[in-house]
Amino acid sequence: MDRRLFLATVLLVGTTAYTAIAQTAPPTRVRGKIAALTGNALTVDSRDGQKLEIALSDTATVATVKKVELSAIEPNSFIGTATRTGADCKLTAIEVLVFPDAMRGTGEGFYPWDLEPGSMMTNGTVKGAVPASAGRELTVTYKDKSDPPKEGSNTVYVPPTAAIVTFAPATRDDLKPGAPVFLIATKNAEGKLAAARVTVGKDGVAPPM
Repeated sequence: MDRRLFLATVLLVGTTAYTAIAQTAPPTRVRGKIAALTGNALTVDSRDGQKLEIALSDTATVATVKKVELSAIEPNSFIGTATRTGADCKLTAIEVLVFPDAMRGTGEGFYPWDLEPGSMMTNGTVKGAVPASAGRELTVTYKDKSDPPKEGSNTVYVPPTAAIVTFAPATRDDLKPGAPVFLIATKNAEGKLAAARVTVGKDGVAPPM
């Protein structure tokens, strides 16, 4: 295996939908529903109408998401939130992922995201949580990717309509036809999409990212 490909694969293991990975070819974020799983070949009907085949590594991690209450977001929580920008230039959360503490620092920063046109992603530490008239307003700090890293801060309004989730364990047995999935794929040595992690929906909760 090409050494650069091997290193990229190692970096992917244990990361989430929110990790920004510096590679020659940008990663492909796949959202859709499982069509089939045959061996390590996962076929997904993507949300944009494509039928994609993704090669899963033998050690691919499978996780799911479960809903948590807005009150679970506290000062010092490490979160990832996809946002849209309103006419008032304020960031409003489309979804929030509360990371387990063991995954603190994953994908940290503020960068474009493709959940919807013009959306952005903020991964960082909650420094303040203030009740709003409906929902909550969070102050999220992060370190950017500059050298040396510089700290930034965003104020994000989380409305009652935003999906709020955290990760939970899952297995390959949960990769069933029709199940919603989110994954980040890269091109392997054969030029095919490959992934080392899949987030699958269960119990009526789809990956919102």
